[in-house]
Amino acid sequence: MKKKFKLTDLDCASCAAKMEAAIQKIDGVHSATVSFLTQKLTLEADDTRFDDIVEEAVRVCRKIEPGCVIQR
Repeated sequence: MKKKFKLTDLDCASCAAKMEAAIQKIDGVHSATVSFLTQKLTLEADDTRFDDIVEEAVRVCRKIEPGCVIQR
């Protein structure tokens, strides 16, 4: 499954790159792109675990950029 999410309060391109790299390491993720410019996360992951993967991505993003919100 592939889905796009809007990000709010992503403050820098470096944080976006760190978030992208961390999300790509989550088991079941096929690809992840975090765009600072468009403030969007594009996530492609296993259909059966997609909701759990999104929750883990949210936790990962909060560790890197605590003020950033992923809108579902």
